[in-house]
Amino acid sequence: MSELKNDRFLRALMRQPVDVTPVWMMRQAGRYLPEYRASRARAGDFMGLCMNPEMACEVTLQPLERYPLDAAILFSDILTIPDAMGLGLHFETGEGPKFRKRIDTLADIEALPIPDARKDLGYVMDAVSTIRRELNGRVPLIGFSGSPWTLATYMVEGGSSKDFRKIKAMMYDQPEAVHLLLDKLAQSVTSYLNEQIKSGAQAVQIFDTWGGNLSADAYQQFSLAYMRKIISGLIREHDGRRVPVIVFTKNGGLWLESIADCGADGVGLDWTMDIGVARSRVGSKVALQGNMDPTVLYANPQAIRNEVERILASYGKGAGHVFNLGHGITPEVDPVHAGVFIEAVHEFSAKYHDPNAVVAQG
Repeated sequence: MSELKNDRFLRALMRQPVDVTPVWMMRQAGRYLPEYRASRARAGDFMGLCMNPEMACEVTLQPLERYPLDAAILFSDILTIPDAMGLGLHFETGEGPKFRKRIDTLADIEALPIPDARKDLGYVMDAVSTIRRELNGRVPLIGFSGSPWTLATYMVEGGSSKDFRKIKAMMYDQPEAVHLLLDKLAQSVTSYLNEQIKSGAQAVQIFDTWGGNLSADAYQQFSLAYMRKIISGLIREHDGRRVPVIVFTKNGGLWLESIADCGADGVGLDWTMDIGVARSRVGSKVALQGNMDPTVLYANPQAIRNEVERILASYGKGAGHVFNLGHGITPEVDPVHAGVFIEAVHEFSAKYHDPNAVVAQG
């Protein structure tokens, strides 16, 4: 594997000195880019894009051709694991993900297999190794998975949900059944992320999109406990380097201290939390990732620059900040505005760092 030419993203996650604050965007390969829409049309559908390693590589690299991003993130979907468990993932235009089979009973959960990540999700590993080869050390590659709770919500609801009433009713009525489901998912996610690391992912992120919809007690029991279990089972050194882990719970700011204690190197923040306040609460225990409101990208370029400057000032001097949006970039954003955002992070952040910091290390 080639040496990294730009490792400031990995260094920031390890709270080591950097020259400028690294930046990447959740969903940076996606529908806001015309070149992505063209690739998806060629692939036929979303899963066709995910399951073709060469095309997944192509769309992963598209934003890096446009912008000076500090990391690439694997192009895939969080629901690949439930699909590999036999639930039949498909996407309906305008409706998001759906499953042909829904989890409804304890018997359904007991019958679920734990996928062999290498065999059943080999197309993801092939995409990871292809992307890593094509990056040729330009920037690090991030692998990812959904959290067990987030995956379980889709599996029990059968798709997206506004109120999560099926999974929450099951959680309160049959907690042992939901714990069994989450345990199977935690085992699956651990092996899935470890295979991504073996295939070339240099950092991994766990997306806990729906953890913030739980009560404080339920979050600890049904979401955070299983992310902690996953992290304890992950490969943390590979290719002679530390493999950092980021946990992102949307709407998880209330539980920041608990999340910072889960074993992750970085904690992702949504835009409802002031990053300076978050830093004062967790100190130097973890790096912080985030956290500009994605809708700021609809504003004029000067407003975008102002907001970037405000967030950098709130975090303050020193390492341990990876700039990102507080959730994924949305499809209607003008790609020019995304460029303004990324360049502003590098331009305004230099004064918060040591100008003699090492950018890359072999």
